[in-house]
Amino acid sequence: MKRVYLIPNVITAFALACGLFVIFKVNMIEPGCGEYEVVYHSALLLLVVAIADFVDGAVARAFHAESEFGFIFDTLADAISFGVAPSVLLLKTLSLQQGTPLSFFAATSCMVYSLCGVLRLVRFNVKTNEAKGNAAQMAEQKKHFTGLPIPAAAAAAVSANLLYLWPVTRGYIECTQISRPIVLTVVMFILGYLMVCRLKFPSLKMLHFRLHSFHLAFLTVILAILFLYGILYFFPFVFAAISWIYIIIALVLSLIRLIAGKKSKTLEDFEPEPDDVDDK
Repeated sequence: MKRVYLIPNVITAFALACGLFVIFKVNMIEPGCGEYEVVYHSALLLLVVAIADFVDGAVARAFHAESEFGFIFDTLADAISFGVAPSVLLLKTLSLQQGTPLSFFAATSCMVYSLCGVLRLVRFNVKTNEAKGNAAQMAEQKKHFTGLPIPAAAAAAVSANLLYLWPVTRGYIECTQISRPIVLTVVMFILGYLMVCRLKFPSLKMLHFRLHSFHLAFLTVILAILFLYGILYFFPFVFAAISWIYIIIALVLSLIRLIAGKKSKTLEDFEPEPDDVDDK
């Protein structure tokens, strides 16, 4: 029997517990009661899950504690925390009357989102297994993702819901019982498609800054202050801005690549992957 390492899997279990807590907690509230507070706290918990998801992999690599058990466990935890929890959270806070066309489309969009999230994770696992032992493919995977990563999709879904419920937003935009479900339903369909599409999304590991150490440190301090101030006082706006700016930048880079054409060397890294499904 292969060794199962404790520390990375404990971190993964903690992340999974947070995701399950979001699902169970949101199902215990009465429809329409404290929607903003529920989504706000759920967003914070899912951010903790995202940090834990990053940390468990880093710890496993640092201590050479990577295992097949941990790989599968991490995938299942991500499927629940990032694939199921945002859908349950959205449907619960929309509080739509059952049997109406709007409730049908909202439920369908959430099912599409969750299903595409699981498919995204399966494809990632298959590609990771295929790349083992191939240095070129492993380096390529570290540079970008094929399809929107599921943590980024979860952040975009939850942040859009939170932004709509934010009292400041409601002071500027009239959110009716029809407009909000329609917009968020469309958002879930879009995010589901982006997770299974062949477009490339940049990895944070691609970021390289050619600055002097002092300038880089100074810029980091300024950005950290602005980020912390925004998180403390304008969390819904900052959360949504960061989540959606990442998606928009990736789509713009992919669009530029499509316009440039395959013969051009412009943004070669963002050439969409060819479809690998065989028709038989």
